[in-house]
Amino acid sequence: MRERFVEWRPRIDDAIEDLVPRVVEETYLSDFFGEATYQYQAEAIQAALADPLWNLLDRGGKRWRAILLLVIVEALGEDPEEYLPFACIPEILHNGTIIVDDVEDGARKRRGQEALHQVFGTDIALNAGNAMYFIPLKVIDRNADVLSDSQRLQSYEMLTHELNRTHLGQGMDIYWHNQEAVTVNERRYYEMCACKTGCLARIVARLAAIVTDQPDEVEHDLAAYAEEMSIAFQIGDDILDIEHTLDQAGDFGKEFGNDIREGKKTLMVIYTAEHAPPEEVARLEEILWAEDNTDEEILKAIEIMQSVDALEYANDRAEELAASARGQLDDLDLESEAESDLREFTRFVIEREA
Repeated sequence: MRERFVEWRPRIDDAIEDLVPRVVEETYLSDFFGEATYQYQAEAIQAALADPLWNLLDRGGKRWRAILLLVIVEALGEDPEEYLPFACIPEILHNGTIIVDDVEDGARKRRGQEALHQVFGTDIALNAGNAMYFIPLKVIDRNADVLSDSQRLQSYEMLTHELNRTHLGQGMDIYWHNQEAVTVNERRYYEMCACKTGCLARIVARLAAIVTDQPDEVEHDLAAYAEEMSIAFQIGDDILDIEHTLDQAGDFGKEFGNDIREGKKTLMVIYTAEHAPPEEVARLEEILWAEDNTDEEILKAIEIMQSVDALEYANDRAEELAASARGQLDDLDLESEAESDLREFTRFVIEREA
């Protein structure tokens, strides 16, 4: 699967550049957005949309959502080359959510550099992030010769449904980290992940099924695979934040103890709140609620979580979800090599180092 990242990432960036070029000209604006009623200003769109988008994309990221769509297409017996434009949809959507999430979280860093709202200002960051929810929809419109009317309608309805649920997940996450006490239970945490992270992965799987004209049951099983895999990914991401904080690694792209500074109610925090002594839970809640934390406080929070083996518990749950995701593929008639990559991918999301 790692070879896929090397092979496809530059191709995906080229396809994204067809949607949002690095250099914006008025001819592009007229072609992509329609003729101006009066007059576009390419310079303004360059500074307010293209520059922030490419600033973020050029920092890195594995493009795994886009690559996953292409691997699913191949597993379904189709040529992924022909579906490259559709792979841009989840990737642009994902990066749009990153920009908006960082504003909402007050994040200071993203992918090893200042968060976009710190570089370009909150107004430009929010506008660019929101635009990235809508620009990918043009892919459906621009491929009317490839998709039937029914497929295009299915795509629009699916995207509307999943993106709505994405905001439910973000809303739950924001609500919880704006509470001092840890009140959320494990099932609600999984639902938050299924919405916030899972819906983008479901978009990947469902879009691959729709554009290749698969039966409903195939779309359903692929969506279940993607959702469970993405929840495992989110848990793995939260574990990585703790592990890299302990290692003080400089290449993770987030600041020291990022999730603790933001007061996030991760699975590890939830488990600790249910199993640690009350006085330790109160101290953990105090640290999570604080406006700012010292490095010592962050390490104390991790120590409390480690005292009840919360990291091990979270890793076990991620492994279980990854195994369940692989099971969703069992009844599908998939191309063997691509299917192997899909199964390997469920291991990659929880074994990765960044």
